[in-house]
Parts: sequence; C-alpha cells; structure tokens
Amino acid sequence: MNNQAQADTGVRKIIDVVIIGFGGLGMAIKLREAGNDNFVVLEKADEVGGTWRENSYPGATCDVQSHMYSFFFAPKHDWSKRYAGWQEIQQYILDTTDKFGIRPFVRFNREVCAMHFDQAKGLWAVDTMAGEQFVARHVVMASGPLHVPSIPTFPGQEKFKGQIFHSAQWDHDYDLTGKHVLSIGTDSSAIQYAPEIAQKVAKLHILQRTPAWVIPRDERPYANWEKRLFASVPLTHSLHRARLYWSNEARVWPLLSPRVTVVVQKLAKLFITTKVHDPLLARQLTPDYTFGCKRLLVSNKWLPMFNRANVELVSVGIQELRENSVLLRDGRELQADCIILGTGFVTDPRIYMKNFPCKGLPGHDLMQDWKSNAEAYYGTTVTGFPNFYQLLGPNTGLGHNSIIFMIEAQVHYVLQCIKRLQEKGADYQDVKPQVQREFNEQLQAKFVGTVWSSGCSSWYQQADGKNIRHWPDHGIIKRCSALAS
Repeated sequence: MNNQAQADTGVRKIIDVVIIGFGGLGMAIKLREAGNDNFVVLEKADEVGGTWRENSYPGATCDVQSHMYSFFFAPKHDWSKRYAGWQEIQQYILDTTDKFGIRPFVRFNREVCAMHFDQAKGLWAVDTMAGEQFVARHVVMASGPLHVPSIPTFPGQEKFKGQIFHSAQWDHDYDLTGKHVLSIGTDSSAIQYAPEIAQKVAKLHILQRTPAWVIPRDERPYANWEKRLFASVPLTHSLHRARLYWSNEARVWPLLSPRVTVVVQKLAKLFITTKVHDPLLARQLTPDYTFGCKRLLVSNKWLPMFNRANVELVSVGIQELRENSVLLRDGRELQADCIILGTGFVTDPRIYMKNFPCKGLPGHDLMQDWKSNAEAYYGTTVTGFPNFYQLLGPNTGLGHNSIIFMIEAQVHYVLQCIKRLQEKGADYQDVKPQVQREFNEQLQAKFVGTVWSSGCSSWYQQADGKNIRHWPDHGIIKRCSALAS
C-alpha cells in the first residue's frame, strides 16, 4: 500500500465509488447504509433494470424461485408465484431503487468507454460515451456477464424480406399470429418464448445444434394467506427462504459427484420420454453429454411443445437465407416470415467487460491480461488493478442457486476492502500476484472429478477448456485479508 496521497488540487470532485452497471443496486444500497453517499451509478440505458429491462420476450421468467431472487435485506413478501415473470422482477427492481433512494445517484445514458488508474494519485478516471469523466477512488464493475446479445449473420441475409430479431431485442410491434417462424437455438430464452409463440404461429421450426438437459419447474402461485403470513410474521418468510436456499444447495451435489449424476441423469431422460410422445423425437431431444456439464434448463412447457402439429425440430444448419425462406444444409427449404435468434449472449469476458480500455498499474491492461486467461481473486479483484472490483466476475456463476446470493457476498467483500483501506489511510490496495495465482490453482483443482470436467464443451469454458464461469463448490466465503499490505 502507498501512503495517503495529498488531496487533488483541481476543482473536479473526487467520487468515492463509481458503480458501472445497474447490477450494482445492492452495492449502492449498502454504501448508503454505511453512511457513504459519495458515489454514482453509471447506467448505459435510460432506465434501471438491466437484464429484466431488456429481456421482455413472451414467457420471460426467472429460473430461480422468486423469494430467492431478491435481496435478503430488501424482501418482497407478495410474489405472485414461485417463479416470477420479467414484469414482476423489473417492478421489484424499480421499487427497491426508489425505496432505498438510489435513483438520484444514477446517471442515465452514461455508457463507459474507457478507464485508467493514476498510480500517483491513487485514483481512477472513468470516461463515458457522453463525454464526461468521473474521477473515483474505487470502481465497481457491475454490468454482468450476460448483457451483450450474440447475434449471428447468415449468407444471403440481405436478401431476406422477413423480420429478424434477437430474443433480448424482442420486436413487440411485430405480430407473429399466423406466421411461419424459424427459431434458432435452444438456450434458456428459447425454451421460454418458443412454447408461448407456438400457440399463435402457423408453423414453428426449432433449429437445434445441441439438445439441452431440461428439468421440471416446481411452479405454483402463492396464496393470499401465504403473502399475508410472510408480511405479518417475518420469521415465516425467513424460514421459507432458508428452505428454498438449502433445497437449491442440494442440487449441486449431483454435479460434484459423478455417481450421483448417473442417477439424476436417468431421471432427466425419463422426464423427456414421458413428455415427448414420439420416441424418435424424444431421442433427438436427449443430450449425449453428462447431465449438468452445460447449463441445466428448467421448464414444464418446452418438451410438451414438440407434441404440437405445428412445431418441428430441425437439427440441420442453415446454408443461406432467401427472400422468403431458409435453405438448410441438407437441401430442404423452409418458408419463413420471421427468424428469432435464441442464441444467447457473448460470454467472452473481454466483451462482457464492455471491451473498452481498462488500464491499471503500469503494464496492466485488462483486455491483454485476460487475453488468454480470465481470472480474479474470488471473482472480484484482479492483480494489477487497485481498488477495482467486479460483481459476477470470473468463476462466480452458479448453476444451482440464486446469483443474488453471490452478489450479496461480493458486495460484503468490497465493503470490507474499502473499510480496510480507510483504516490504513492508504491510497490503494492490490491483490498480490501469487495470492491470485494460488487461489485460482486451488479453484481449478476443485473442478477435477465433477461434471464440468467430463469432457463436454460449454460457454462456461475458455477456448483451451478452462472453466472461467462456474463456482465449483457450494457456498462462498470472501475475505480481504489476502490483499496486499
């Protein structure tokens, strides 16, 4: 650590914390609770909400139970059902923003385009597309890993006269009724919107490259008496959340133990064969890779959808687009009025970290440091980038429980770091390279023997096969004691 720098002599106000992206709502709330109002939230859009502002496609729903997909310190007692739709989640975000007085701290339409660390002053300079620069002691990157849509292009696309849009950019003005629709991809968005639109389109072709393991959703509405009970007797709500939490944590054990995985995989196969009437089609929808090594999808509607006469599964790639049709690689030509891209999001960290210049200490550029190996210390701090924190950075994804839990743990960690810096009266703190290296070696060792090391490739991995998305364990503890002193 350096000694405390002298105060900046310029007129520009030094902000204590700049939060980039509205994934930092919890960070903002906890800063206020700690008595720190010297922060700003830089939001690229004109409203808060992030994922739940942008993903408004039909059937958009969270895969995590409603009562787990909310902050522990900001509970919502009257969720309408066990798995809330996007409208209700977005409203929760809006309500929580206003309840805790965060909106005045948000700078809308401020997309960050560059930032660099001034070692002499111990300050970050954060530049925005709007031409403003914010100078801060700490920067919290909270834009999340899944916010840049993956949009493929196809030969002949310029000839196509129909409509093309991504699920995260849904065209609500386009009426799908009676249309011939081609849906590309079988990601978590596609399995939600496809069953909804299948009821209104004339024909729905589902282009599948790789089938996904799908498990049933324990779906039901909450009764009014339950909502009243949760609100009037907080202990019952806490117990309900605890039950959901530990039942979710139990899901990770099959992923950590191949012997248990075999049993669960047989049950998943049974779910497919009982829901899909055509045995051949059921086989086409059954993955040939280990259960859990790719993202598990949760739906009660996806598999039964294929029993509809107007829905057809296609496992052949696209050769080219024509004016009113799609030519497949096997020579088949499918009529198409609309193409929906259920192709997910860009998961390269250099992209989801906004792909802008992020320069730390001399010789450290995040895009270069992560060029072949994206890693952090507890997914939050990166050596060479002092006072820079990430929410949902490398290896913080969960496949079994609520990501909100991870965010809350990371926010607590960041607050510890800020407090420790203040106590030491120093300019900045940085993770020791060997500490980050040893942590990641231990973390990667935990993947050995789990389903994630079973040989299948997924978006959890880098090009070399290293898993940089998932947390390979249950629970997480964060400490600031290993940071450089």
